[in-house]
Amino acid sequence: MNAPLEPWRLKRDPLDDFTAEDLTFGAERRQVFVSGKGPAVIVIAEIPGITPEVARFARWVRDAGFTVFMPVLFGDPGRPASLAYGVSVVTRACVSRQFRALTSNVTAPVTVWLRALAASAHVRCGGKGVGAVGMCFTGNFALSMMLEPAMLAPVLCQPSLPIGRKGGVHTDPDELAAIRSRMERENLLALAYRFEGDALCPGQRFKDYDRLLGDRIQLKSLPASSANPAAPIKAPHSVVTQHLIDREGEPTRAAVDEILAFFRERLIEA
Repeated sequence: MNAPLEPWRLKRDPLDDFTAEDLTFGAERRQVFVSGKGPAVIVIAEIPGITPEVARFARWVRDAGFTVFMPVLFGDPGRPASLAYGVSVVTRACVSRQFRALTSNVTAPVTVWLRALAASAHVRCGGKGVGAVGMCFTGNFALSMMLEPAMLAPVLCQPSLPIGRKGGVHTDPDELAAIRSRMERENLLALAYRFEGDALCPGQRFKDYDRLLGDRIQLKSLPASSANPAAPIKAPHSVVTQHLIDREGEPTRAAVDEILAFFRERLIEA
């Protein structure tokens, strides 16, 4: 019998250990939740937004020695995930010009704002550079942010755009070529995670990333059986949030530990 979902996941997270800041880059002003000390890591929430599980992951990053920045791109910060809530948010996000979620070989316009956030966070926090984690709808944003020189450590968790396509990546081809060139020149890497059998992040998408980025990206597909069976959405999808099992020896917890080690190696260690 499956254990029930922990009660804290079903309650609103007050996020009272973060400072809510309104940051403007270009013509766009967005709320960003900030906490911690050390080099900056930008945690970009999945649909439907900054849920208790996303905030938990951000706290793990913060407690590992980083300043976390969680921008609000959609949703109600702190609200628990549910199917109805997710559907309402993704419906609006899919038609937003900021995301261009249905189109292959384009870069989401919102990543321009995220690059500016990374540049600002680096000046503010210091260190060798900035890391970023994108999840699901925002999964590829961390890679697109590599056009910002301060960005050194991108992590793609179940990148799901373009929606409705088995393969394809959500980056303009010329920009992707520039990103690969930079990564090769500076010996930079990206990490990417998905569950086997995930229809929202199909295996073909990882094959496309492999073809386009080669040894500049480390692709890891976790067994579907390692997903948390108590998650509200049953199909395995969210590696470090909804479907994570926070227990030693679990593949999802190992993925979190790998990501934290990646940030330490790329942003702190000499």
